Order: sequence, then structure tokens, then C-alpha cells
Amino acid sequence: MNSAKKVVTFGELMLRLAAPGTERLLQTPRLVATFGGSEANVAIGLSFLGVSASHVTVLPDQNPLSDMCIGELRHHGVGTSDIVRSSGRFGLYYLESGANQRPPRILYDREGSAMALAKPGDVHWEPIFQDAGWFHVSEITPAISASAADLTLDGMRRAKKSGLMVSCDLNHRKNLWKWGSDARDVMPVLMKYTDIVVGNRETMDVVLGVAANGDFKALTRKSLKTYPNLKTVVLTRRESRSASHNGWSACLDDGKKFLESRHYEITHIVERVGGGDAFDAGLIYGLMKLPTLQEALEFASAIAVLKHSIPGDFSRSTLEEVHSLLKDGGTGKVQR
Repeated sequence: MNSAKKVVTFGELMLRLAAPGTERLLQTPRLVATFGGSEANVAIGLSFLGVSASHVTVLPDQNPLSDMCIGELRHHGVGTSDIVRSSGRFGLYYLESGANQRPPRILYDREGSAMALAKPGDVHWEPIFQDAGWFHVSEITPAISASAADLTLDGMRRAKKSGLMVSCDLNHRKNLWKWGSDARDVMPVLMKYTDIVVGNRETMDVVLGVAANGDFKALTRKSLKTYPNLKTVVLTRRESRSASHNGWSACLDDGKKFLESRHYEITHIVERVGGGDAFDAGLIYGLMKLPTLQEALEFASAIAVLKHSIPGDFSRSTLEEVHSLLKDGGTGKVQR
């Protein structure tokens, strides 16, 4: 694809209300309010890497939170001209960060949100895709409502018709699938319009019905055979030793080569929310800008690792920081 063309991401942006530090929710009468949402996180991550990115979502009309949210995207250099304002409320999520053996916990409050009420026809895709080369979605949007699933499918169909590369992250949220269908009913249909899928061993089984007894290469090859429209399968491998210590690596298969990234031990995690979104941003950047698939995979893994050191939903790592980690392995020495 033309690396000068913009990346379009699509999904819900929410108000994020987090307990301070490692407190339990409402342990003290304070919550830290920011914004977040998987696909917008990808757009912001790309913008920090110097890639032109635009985010499409549906936000409630005549709501000051919508104005603030759009301002946050603009502040980080993400295009907002195609955001739709409509009826509905602003989605929320509550975060309690984990520590040591206590896992992090997320509570969603998204029913009746403007994005959940959105339907095909609410977003006019053709002008959005005119100067775009890539369209990125995730499993989260189809999970929130039947109409949002239909709108996601409509966007993916039109993106493929317009010649865009289409990527989809299977970031499974089982607690969101409450509208009558489950992921395995819906996501295989979306794979017909997907070029690159990002998942892990569990989501490939639960969401797409593909399993291979722990053999990652067998899993990726089986996925490519089961879903012949896919060009590339990428799997992340998170080893959760505790909430504060994870192992991380990834693999990629384009049907010709099966590649693996280096392995990282991430200790003293500041926040793991958004790590997968940072990986997606790094992968898209790498596939657009770097000369080899191996370099793209290594870049994506490195920026995902760095995200674990950054509070909030967004990856704020620069090209220089990612390349520094790839070069010196993350010694943590003071930079002066």
C-alpha cells in the first residue's frame, strides 16, 4: 500500500474512570477521568509514530464530553472530521489496576451509548476512504450491539471495495456480548473482509473456532487455511506471571514464512491496558514503513512492551524510543 496514505480506525471512545494508583475502586472518593478506546488508542499510537491517522466513531450530540473527547484526539494529531454526532449517551468504563497477584479489573457501562445505537447508513464511508490506505477495526465494536456489528461489517466491506488494507484485532471482551449473538456467530463473517488478523491462542479458538494444541505455527497455518481471505495472521503471547510481571512475545505468519519476535520479561508493570493497541499501532507502522516482516514484528512487540510503562490508554512512544529499546534491550539508563 501507499505508505503516505492515512490510516482510518473505527470504534467507540469512552470516558475512562480509574481508581488512583493501585487503589480499589472507590477505596477513596476519587476517580481519575481520561478518555480511552481500543481503536482510538491505535490511531493515537500511530500519530506519535508520525503516521497520518483519522478516527471514526459516533458520539452523543449536544454533550460537552463529546467536545472534550474530540479535542483530545486533535491534541494528539488524530483526524476527527469524520466523527458522527447522534443520539445516545457517552460510554463509560471503570478501571481498577491490579498489583502482584491481584489482577486488574474493568467494568463497562456502554449500553445505550451513541456507538451502540449506531447503524449502517450513519457513517458515510466512501469519502472517508478516498485518501486512506488502511482500515483498522476490532472485535469490541461488533460486541456492543447488533447494529454496531452491522455498521462494522458495512465499513469493512466498503473498505475492501475501495482497495484498503483491512486489519482486525480479536481483542475479545466476553462481558460485552449480550445482544443475542456471540463472537463465534459474528466474527467469522468479518474475516471475509479482513487482510490481517491479530489475536492470541485463546481468541483464535473462542472467536474463530481454530485450535492447534499449543503449536503456534500449526495454529497460524490452520487459521490461514480456514479463512482463505486472510493474508497474514499475527498472534501475541502474553505470559501473566502476576499483574506486575508478564512475559511478552509475538509471531507472524503470511503463509510463506512463520516469524517470531524476541521475548521480553516485563517487570514492575505500570499499566497493561492498551498494550495490545500499542502492538497494533506498531504492527501497522511496521508493515507500512519497514522493509521486512521480521522488523515489523519486532517493532510492534517493542512498542507494546514500552506501553506497559505508561499510565493511561494511549501509547505515547516515539520512533526513537522504540528503536532504542530494539537496539539496547531496555537498560533503563538515564538519558541526558
